[in-house]
Amino acid sequence: MGNSAGTSREIAIPASVFESLRAEVASAAGTLQTVRALHHAGYYAGVEAAVAMNQETGGDAFALSETGFWSSLSNFFSKRGWGTLSHSAPHGAIGILHTRDWAEARPAANDREATCSFSTGYLSGLLSQLAGAPVAVLEVSCRSRGGHACEFAFGSETAVHDLYGKLLDGADMASALDAL
Repeated sequence: MGNSAGTSREIAIPASVFESLRAEVASAAGTLQTVRALHHAGYYAGVEAAVAMNQETGGDAFALSETGFWSSLSNFFSKRGWGTLSHSAPHGAIGILHTRDWAEARPAANDREATCSFSTGYLSGLLSQLAGAPVAVLEVSCRSRGGHACEFAFGSETAVHDLYGKLLDGADMASALDAL
């Protein structure tokens, strides 16, 4: 996935590219395939982005204190125009990344579905690469869907899958976390 020199290269593009990509892929492939395609593309971009984050944190982002890591993660995204993230740990197996200004969200859209598919994949790839183990990410709240913020739950694949199942069954987030 990187360039031929073996280093990760970054470019800046307008956030509106996410809406354009989503619309173009959806018209050709449908909604589910769009979510999958954006998630997969985001994942691989996130794996590459881990190189830049590690460089910015002195070589090993996970060697930072917990507070230092989450602060560095927020700074990493903020300085690239994605938005500001905050972290909480409402459950031993699930963490939450919270943002009120995420670039991929479309607050005026009032969509039925969460729309930050690329970001979900990107966060999964980045966190998985940094952790050296799979980290699953699920968008549990989205400004595009009328939420006050975008929130991304993350943890092991099993924990996130179980959380998703409980949410699909109609549980609110607090009840779903309590039931894990």
